[in-house]
Amino acid sequence: MDEIFVPDTSVIVDGRFSNFLMDHFPCHVIISEALLAEIEHQANEGRSIGFAGLEELYKLRKFMDEGKIVLSFYGKRPSEWQIKRAKSGEIDDLIRQVALENNATLVTGDYVQKSIGEIKGIRVLYLETNKTVSKKIEEYFGEDTMSVHLKEGTFPRFKVGKPGDWRVVYGENKLTREDLINLINDIVERAKNDDKSIIEMDIRGATVVQLGPIRIVITRPPVSEAIEVTAVRPTRKLNLNDYELSPEMLERLKNKAEGIIVSGRPGAGKSTFVQALAEFYNSMGKIVKTLEKPRDLQVSEEITQLTQIEGSMEKTGDLLLLVRPDYTVYDEIRTPNDFVVFTDLRLAGVGMVGVIHASRAIDSIQRFIGKVDLGVIPQVLDTVIFMENGKINQILEINYVVKIPSGMMEEDLARPVIEISDFIEKKLLYEMYTFGEQIVVVPVKENIESKIIDLNSIIKKIDKELDDIPHSVNIGKNGHLILRIPEDFIGKIIGKSGKNVKKLEENIGMPIDIERLENNEGREVQVEIKGNKINLYIGPEYRNKMIEIYIEDTPSIVARASKSGVIQIKADSLQGKMIKKALTQGSKIEFRVLEG
Repeated sequence: MDEIFVPDTSVIVDGRFSNFLMDHFPCHVIISEALLAEIEHQANEGRSIGFAGLEELYKLRKFMDEGKIVLSFYGKRPSEWQIKRAKSGEIDDLIRQVALENNATLVTGDYVQKSIGEIKGIRVLYLETNKTVSKKIEEYFGEDTMSVHLKEGTFPRFKVGKPGDWRVVYGENKLTREDLINLINDIVERAKNDDKSIIEMDIRGATVVQLGPIRIVITRPPVSEAIEVTAVRPTRKLNLNDYELSPEMLERLKNKAEGIIVSGRPGAGKSTFVQALAEFYNSMGKIVKTLEKPRDLQVSEEITQLTQIEGSMEKTGDLLLLVRPDYTVYDEIRTPNDFVVFTDLRLAGVGMVGVIHASRAIDSIQRFIGKVDLGVIPQVLDTVIFMENGKINQILEINYVVKIPSGMMEEDLARPVIEISDFIEKKLLYEMYTFGEQIVVVPVKENIESKIIDLNSIIKKIDKELDDIPHSVNIGKNGHLILRIPEDFIGKIIGKSGKNVKKLEENIGMPIDIERLENNEGREVQVEIKGNKINLYIGPEYRNKMIEIYIEDTPSIVARASKSGVIQIKADSLQGKMIKKALTQGSKIEFRVLEG
């Protein structure tokens, strides 16, 4: 009589069972309906093990069609709650019952299943991990390989070199679907049985695995049009001394910086730097933890690496609040919840090092806007380190002051301002503050800052000198005053041999460039407030034209005039509040017609 085998899920999802059967033809294979239900559930969820299981079951069906085995199905389909509790052993128990009731040999690769089966008196055959994969993922990596890119129907591709200096190299043989399925099965099975590896995510069409030091992303339809495996491995491990930091910066990292953001483009060397920073704090006797999705930082065993608890970083953050480490490395901050967790831990007194993808250093700070109250940002962040090509490109320092923002004059405009400075050059680069209902990030240009600050007083002097002549005033990119006046008055303002304009330049203290004032410039706007509406009367001759509204020569609103030459805005909108404030302060409100 042919031997009877009952496989469990562990040997179906990684292809071990079909390989085992090749040495046992002919035989009788009984598939539990519980196993079928679990494979179907996993495949419907888009998980890799579900699709791998389907491939294996197809092989068994082919063996039956070829007359090599007898294939039958036995048992009842499990209920929904049993399928959902598969990890608790419900499905394994149903499979054991099939083996017991049919006096069959249970074939498993799960040590717990093997042990329970033997305790129940069931014949059990334990299969070791599948060794048939033609090439393990580690074998694709050379000494300088940064990442491996494998896709069915294409040649393998490899990024070789180092951050900022790499090239793409192609493999020799095209990859087949079977090649990748066998490779994926090997990766998933090893991750399940290795204490230092983990399946970080397994959802419909995508699986993320941390296999030792290698981070692996697997995609399949419907996420991608074909099966693809991308594997990334750290190419080198550096310490902080390799970055040649100044003594001043080292002192800041030791004693002052506790809200650090490390930013840069993908592949810029951010993770390599934060690994070095984590080891630096660990060497100082600090308690250091990491929050990672997935856990791929290469740090010493003294540093505990944590990930999501039940799919939530917030729960992991709550756990860390009980532990209260000295420093936590958050790799990486991306979703709104990530910003919340980072902020909560920092405000609780935990030193934080966060990793953010950004194309400029300032962008990583701006990403906190809207997710964290503006006044909280300086309490959360104090240092931004921008990486490029594996090196530190820029270091920003963040401070909180109350002052009049650069470019403003009136004392009643003083407000809380976040100053963002270049730490190395000690130069103020940006100011961040609220303006109306908006948060603005304003570059501070040192070369014309003084001229901008004096612009209001300059306008008053010009108005006094040219009281009877239409004019508009602005600052050019070269720092000169741009004075626009009607063409008929240009000769009068310049004077004989430029005598008049030179005198005017001496009076205001800066050079003047005179330009022609177009007919549509400097036209006054008539304003009418009706309930929650503000009507700006431009004139019927400008019907359907794009109009730019200027408040004290500052472009403020762009809108299209109606058929009757009116622009209507809501009084409680940002633009409406700007107009009402201008009316209250007696500011000049003018319009200009844009081209077209």
